[in-house]
Amino acid sequence: MSPGDEHDYRGKEQGGRTDDPYSTLGGTRQTRTRLPDGDPGHPHARRPVRNSRSLVTITGIVVLLVAAIAFANRGGSDDDASPGAKKPGTTGSAPTAATGTKPVQGKNGTIASGFAHDEQGAQSAAANYAVALGSAEMFDKTKRDSILDAVIAPSSLNRFRTTLDKAYSADFFRNVGLNGDGSTPEGFTFISRTAPIGTKVTKTTPEQTTVEVWCTGLIGLAGEGSTKPVTDGWFTITVELVWVNGDWKAATHSQKDGPAPVGGDNRASSADDIANAVNGYGGFTYAR
Repeated sequence: MSPGDEHDYRGKEQGGRTDDPYSTLGGTRQTRTRLPDGDPGHPHARRPVRNSRSLVTITGIVVLLVAAIAFANRGGSDDDASPGAKKPGTTGSAPTAATGTKPVQGKNGTIASGFAHDEQGAQSAAANYAVALGSAEMFDKTKRDSILDAVIAPSSLNRFRTTLDKAYSADFFRNVGLNGDGSTPEGFTFISRTAPIGTKVTKTTPEQTTVEVWCTGLIGLAGEGSTKPVTDGWFTITVELVWVNGDWKAATHSQKDGPAPVGGDNRASSADDIANAVNGYGGFTYAR
């Protein structure tokens, strides 16, 4: 498959690159053939002997292509980043485009940490925190406390913990198919997973940034005979982040339904297929 084929396959609607810089290397170049002097229409006119210049040109193109791909795949540093990566909102920045700047410097347990002190870092933090706060681990008190310690600002931690301890009640557990104590019934797999689709900054100052995270998610109980099968949903999470102790932390968190696309005509998979997929495919560290 040529680089041009890959460009056409992905297309704009699937988030593909709309202007692949490598598609012009090799795919659109043409070779001009110079006929020998004499009768240009003679069917037996002798073709010129190919010299080494064509071989050198082809070799040069291949070397440039390999070098360009290697450079594109390189991790990159702030010095190599586009203007939009260094200063969000300037030329080169796009709402869903990767900037090339490495956004995460470390981890707090299994959750990313060490986000950049700019809009890009705030968006990355909000997306990662949406994943953590929407995970199945939130239904376990010990794991929930650990997640809150990692993502919530110290000044808001007690309020979050008290509110969520009340929210994750026995009635709530039963409503999603769990036992009253939050444990998963034998023979079933409990699934709760959030996947960010995009982020948007709605308000920002050097020490406080509000980010909206558009998400899709899964929740339910996978297993034969489940009365709470796994369903999907679409929602938008609004996170107010504050800069504290060298990182972005969540101070407030709210959620509303949608925007939701029209449902597709995909055939629903079996409970076992869903359980195997969730157990077999790990989550991501999200970043701008």
